[in-house]
Amino acid sequence: MSTSTGFAQETLTSAAARAARMAADRLLALQDSEGYWCADLTADTTLESDYILLQLWMHPPVAGVWNPPTRAFIDKAVGSILARQLPDGGFNIYVKGPSEISASVKAYFALKVAGVALDDPRLAQARERILELGGIQAANSYVKINLSLFDMYPREHTPSIPPEVMYLPGNFIYQMSAWTRAIVVSLAIVHSSNPHRPVPAGFNLDELHKPGVSLGFQPSESFFSWRNFFLGIDRVLKFWEKHGSRSLRRRALKAAEKWMLARCENSDGLGAIYPPMMYAIMALDALGYPADHPASQEARYQFERLMIDDGQRFLFQPCFSPIWDTGIGGFAVAQASAGVEAEEALRRAADWILSKEVRVQGDWSVKRPKTEPSGWGFFFRNDHYPDIDDTAMILLALSRASASDADAQKACHRRATRWILDMQGSDGGWAAFDVDNNWKFLNAVPFADHNAMLDPACADITGRVMEALGAHGLDGSHPAVKRGVDFLLRNQQPDGSWYGRWGVAYIYGTCFALRGLRAARYDDREAPILRAGEWLRSIQNADGGWGESCASYDEGYFVPADSTPSQTAWALMGLIAGGDTNSLSVQHGIDYLLDMQRSDGGWDEELATGTGFPKVFYLNYHYYRLYFPLIALSDFVKCGAGAESSGANRI
Repeated sequence: MSTSTGFAQETLTSAAARAARMAADRLLALQDSEGYWCADLTADTTLESDYILLQLWMHPPVAGVWNPPTRAFIDKAVGSILARQLPDGGFNIYVKGPSEISASVKAYFALKVAGVALDDPRLAQARERILELGGIQAANSYVKINLSLFDMYPREHTPSIPPEVMYLPGNFIYQMSAWTRAIVVSLAIVHSSNPHRPVPAGFNLDELHKPGVSLGFQPSESFFSWRNFFLGIDRVLKFWEKHGSRSLRRRALKAAEKWMLARCENSDGLGAIYPPMMYAIMALDALGYPADHPASQEARYQFERLMIDDGQRFLFQPCFSPIWDTGIGGFAVAQASAGVEAEEALRRAADWILSKEVRVQGDWSVKRPKTEPSGWGFFFRNDHYPDIDDTAMILLALSRASASDADAQKACHRRATRWILDMQGSDGGWAAFDVDNNWKFLNAVPFADHNAMLDPACADITGRVMEALGAHGLDGSHPAVKRGVDFLLRNQQPDGSWYGRWGVAYIYGTCFALRGLRAARYDDREAPILRAGEWLRSIQNADGGWGESCASYDEGYFVPADSTPSQTAWALMGLIAGGDTNSLSVQHGIDYLLDMQRSDGGWDEELATGTGFPKVFYLNYHYYRLYFPLIALSDFVKCGAGAESSGANRI
């Protein structure tokens, strides 16, 4: 619906200001009474598929018959999975994406074990598509590991994950990304029990085996490679599992158990994200914890909180995002300067934010032991993993909001700014959870094909950190900001864009790199800024908006898609940050947002624009469609662009 209906000869700036007020009012109405914002966070069918697998683990068949007490939820999960089956029979990992082999194998297993008949046309079509995609052999390592727990894939052809990983030198587990670390430790406990969980009588997946294709690991063509080296290590580990020291195994298992339990405390669950939370439930069961043990009950409670079952939808969220949502939402409201009501909303948000500051050491402190704890995580609570990106976003929001206790807020600003400065990597950039988490050779280990083994510095987080530091008085004259500028300039793509790790994809990276450079007071007449602006203008869609497919990650370059409100906003935010306040591209982009705004002040957005693991897992942040257009419209109004400078009217 066009917001200009009934407003003949309205200037573009005044129309944008009115649209921003509508969006701000909508956002204010969505704030929780405690002061935070938290939108639904949704993904693909793999979460519902894994839920069914977990139920099979927790409630095994009796005498070959599977009749779990959670049958009603399982049936809802089946319906949710089937509702997203593609016309070709497969399942994708992002809306309008192609069938993806791992998601399709997971869905097939879940549907079949839940009781969908082998000759059901939907299952038959899925089977055909899986074979076309390479069969079960082409699925990623985590799918194979999960299936091996039920003897549905040969254990000898899945990666070994021994608990002895806890004792590897060089703080080895802390060289993996925080999310992989939580998965590996909990999975190591599960695997140490050598599980052979039962399935319903007569159940197998033989029909998914592609004839003539090996079930084993595929070595690298080059004999001397990290891939082949780690495959050799895996063979050694399998020998060790059969013949190694039992006493060392017991000690390692105890260390893994202690590590896992410690990180389940003061948290929304292990890692506070779906995969390790699921494996923690299985690990506690494998360790012999009874169902009524407090640790088991808490693990299940936190996991089941992720369920959405509102009568219209049944699905699982990968996690909760209140800190992230509140940081962006608060900043967006502040940018809109939405009056007295907004000031009160921002005060409540600031008070809630201050109560969530992390004040204990977590995994990050292994590499920064002398740094005073601070920062914020992504979730309602996860004291072990404050997130650099979230902390930067919170600092931006707090720079525009006043909490009830001014002294406490000032002290918090100092701590968080110091923490974020100390978390800068040796390359000058910032990552998500850790410092210098970039042992690239670890990407060759057999279970690294989930594409999330490491947590390297990236342009989008680095840009946001620099923007946050700028909001707290640290510009390009500060040594850390200078190093951040150098990092961004070194990592600019040849076409002028930047790669975005946590949002789709090059539009996202370019937006926040440009905003970071502006905060550092980097001259917008310099070539890197001009090239970035030219690139953004060159990829604009005919409707005036911008859109980018998740396929950009697969191809390694920008892949266009239908325009979305959030990606259009990112492009506009980037262009304005780069000094382009009044080009036709900017005006057409603002027109797109105005035309697509709903009567309630929001926007519709179907496509995934958030990134979990590139090439593997994507996210729909359901308020991105509101936060970022509001920021873009407010930026446009504040920079004085539009009709006041160009004479353009909105007819």
